[in-house]
Amino acid sequence: MTLLHTGADAPATRTATPARSGGDDYLAFCEGVRKLSAIDLSQYKRGQMERRIRSFAQRKGSADLADYLNMLRTSKDELEDFLDRMTINVSQLWRNPEQWDLVGREILPELAGHGHPLSVWSAGCSYGAEAYTVAALCREHIPAARTAIRGTDIDKRMVERARRGWFSAEDARTAPPALLQRHFTPADGGFQARRELIAMCTFEVGDLLRMTVPAGRLDLVLCRNTVIYFNDEVRNALHERLAASLRPGGYLVIGSTERVQDPRAVGLTPTHPFVYRKS
Repeated sequence: MTLLHTGADAPATRTATPARSGGDDYLAFCEGVRKLSAIDLSQYKRGQMERRIRSFAQRKGSADLADYLNMLRTSKDELEDFLDRMTINVSQLWRNPEQWDLVGREILPELAGHGHPLSVWSAGCSYGAEAYTVAALCREHIPAARTAIRGTDIDKRMVERARRGWFSAEDARTAPPALLQRHFTPADGGFQARRELIAMCTFEVGDLLRMTVPAGRLDLVLCRNTVIYFNDEVRNALHERLAASLRPGGYLVIGSTERVQDPRAVGLTPTHPFVYRKS
């Protein structure tokens, strides 16, 4: 998943100003980056993020964060390089296979049994590996069900890549060989999603905390390995939004290093490790 997932659809923010003497140059830098890229660094745990940014700015030869921000404003290449370093696109087909076995064998058939077309959201989809894995599992386990899969990510470069549906051999290293062969074709040294999978998936740029999500309309939401660097307030607000997007009986699947702090407060009941059902 792409980490750094806030701000893509946020209202316009005020122009950042250099930090005055005694001011907080890190927060001024965060405002400037949000204006340039829609990524809101201030919503991440500060200690680790600030150390990372200051170290990177020093390697670029900047005297301080104000100087580095000016560099990002005046050089598209430097801004792209910064975003590549700050956004962590960690994904692969069938990542955490035990979760996908549960989704394919139990959750999808249960949801398909409700009789309506299924709506799935890959929240923080990175370059689409999660969305296409879901699509392949739907073709495998519930082929008669009509399923629409929506992937959203704050990084427009990853969204553009996701629309291609192409994955490297490294991206496919944990994919079951038989399923990979049935649902992807070898292409350019990697694997291309078949047309039927691409037809099931749509991808768009979106901020998980601000984008419009119809309440009570989704059957399955996957938001895995996305919130581990968020501060507690942002993480809890996101989980509340994800829970609100689910139909009664729908499922939320999170990453194996994550947790919903108070599931019952947002209408969720744990059913399996890292899996919650809407009450």
